[in-house]
Amino acid sequence: MNLLSVENISKSYGERVLFSDISFGVNKDQKIAFVAKNGTGKTSLLNIITGKDIPDEGQVVSRNGLHIAFLAQEPDLSADLTVEETIFATDNKILKIIREYETALENPDDTEKYQKAFEQMEIHNAWDFETQYKQILFKLKLDQLSQKVSSLSGGQKKRLALANILISKPDLLILDEPTNHLDLEMIEWLENYFAKENITLFMVTHDRFFLERVCNEIIELENGKLYSYKGNYSYYLEKKEARIAAEKASVEKAKNLYVKELDWMRRQPKARTTKSKSRIDDFYIIKEKAHQRRKEHKVQLEINMERLGSKILELHQVSKSFQSKKILHKFNYTFKKGERIGIIGKNGTGKSTFLNMITQSVKSDEGKIIVGDTVKFGYYTQSGIKIKPEQKVIEVIKEFGDYIPLAKGRQISASQLLERFLFDRKKQYDFVEKLSGGELKRLYLCTVLIQNPNFLILDEPTNDLDIVTLNVLENFLLDFPGCLIVVSHDRYFMDKIVDHLFVFRGQAEIEDFPGNYSDFRVYEDSSPAPEKEKQQNTDKASKKSWKTGNSQSKLSFNEQKEYGKLEKEIQKLEEEKLAIESLFSTSELDNEQIGEQSEKLQQLLEKIDEKTERWFELSAKMEG
Repeated sequence: MNLLSVENISKSYGERVLFSDISFGVNKDQKIAFVAKNGTGKTSLLNIITGKDIPDEGQVVSRNGLHIAFLAQEPDLSADLTVEETIFATDNKILKIIREYETALENPDDTEKYQKAFEQMEIHNAWDFETQYKQILFKLKLDQLSQKVSSLSGGQKKRLALANILISKPDLLILDEPTNHLDLEMIEWLENYFAKENITLFMVTHDRFFLERVCNEIIELENGKLYSYKGNYSYYLEKKEARIAAEKASVEKAKNLYVKELDWMRRQPKARTTKSKSRIDDFYIIKEKAHQRRKEHKVQLEINMERLGSKILELHQVSKSFQSKKILHKFNYTFKKGERIGIIGKNGTGKSTFLNMITQSVKSDEGKIIVGDTVKFGYYTQSGIKIKPEQKVIEVIKEFGDYIPLAKGRQISASQLLERFLFDRKKQYDFVEKLSGGELKRLYLCTVLIQNPNFLILDEPTNDLDIVTLNVLENFLLDFPGCLIVVSHDRYFMDKIVDHLFVFRGQAEIEDFPGNYSDFRVYEDSSPAPEKEKQQNTDKASKKSWKTGNSQSKLSFNEQKEYGKLEKEIQKLEEEKLAIESLFSTSELDNEQIGEQSEKLQQLLEKIDEKTERWFELSAKMEG
């Protein structure tokens, strides 16, 4: 069933053409990702589809009564409302029924109002919906329901907007970089949610794990043309490579034909027949095809950076706290040449603070941080770059350096570096204020690299970068001979770039894990460590205290039945979980079996969480 059709739309800003005459459709239950370079109009397209902007030409046609929800990069929320008020300030009928029921619970003496609200909950089967929406809020760490929107951070606002649209159950969900501002735990939960829900998605995202696990179609805009791939990210890579190879073969064939036809054109007399005029027209078509070139700037960089000495970076008994929040406690580590460390952990565990301490912009409370004399840091922070008014792109980078020295006395100029990171010669002389958010991040990255550091520190470098730029950055970093520390939620990026991980668990607990992110995920899923069980117990306790308003009512007859049934179901699921966990410790499984059992275990954990949350809700009501 077709939900929405984009028909021959075009959009320009002055002389800058974003896209022209593009068409595609979105059908029910499709999960589509839209892929394009930064600055080619991804966000503009989303705004046109959602009616926030209009195309210069063409139209967008949707089914009558289609409910579309849009998650923008900068959510538009009412600052005066609380988190809870924001959730309930929608047209969702079931949410209003739940609100009336919870209001009735707060006034138990009004039995008539309570009975009416209870009946409405029964009629519309709102119990399951209530459990589901509270689980969404819990997973997105939005448990402070009375907190004002005005006091939320940018990341919290993004998560609240995401929760709002997930709860609203739209017919079509449109997302602009949904994984930005989410930690890895939230991203993986969102992946699983989208993968198992019958929901129609159209999204822009650079998260390639997300593309792999969620999407069943990828639409790519490249050089003004649309290409559709009916599969996930792996399929897209395979078919795109085949398409490019076919295009190159076609261009080579056209070049050979062009030489032959050019010779014919030169030999033609001035008076030409109708037949020859037709051949002349064909000649110009062949000429255009023969001169097609892909805009690829692959430069192999054998970087001639300053040599690192024997002493690079040492941390001795380093501690850091902010009031009761511990970041580090007597932390020790000595960096070696060529180390490539990834840092992962939940938001707020101190990852950025750790980087700021290394670069000495934040002082430690105790201990010593010793930086070697030969170390030259290149630090890419989340705060971005400060741009002067009316600066051009090339002027910005030249403030930091004119070239990077390469091996054998060669060098790469600032302009060549910009080309490698997809700023063509024309774009380099654009004013910076014309750049998109992703292009600004790309330019900032170039200003860090042009300084030729030998110790790179990158704090969320992949946010807002398109997939093409990510591939360029990955290739650069794979060639980079110095030390590297990366904080990133981009699991695909981390797998490709780093050798081992610092896992920030919170409260100054930092684990040094010898492997990449995928290795860590398998280890976490297959090892029921005491810490993991402790965390699960903490999570369950949090769920129990989720909302005290529910504790003011005794259980109904149906709820008592549900309560008893849940206890047996949870016990059975826990037994299945223990059986799988014992397999990992007592059996020799191959990689495929480990993958299958890990997936089963993950599904079991989700079911246990869901049913345990409901059990605690009913338990809290019974205790009231």
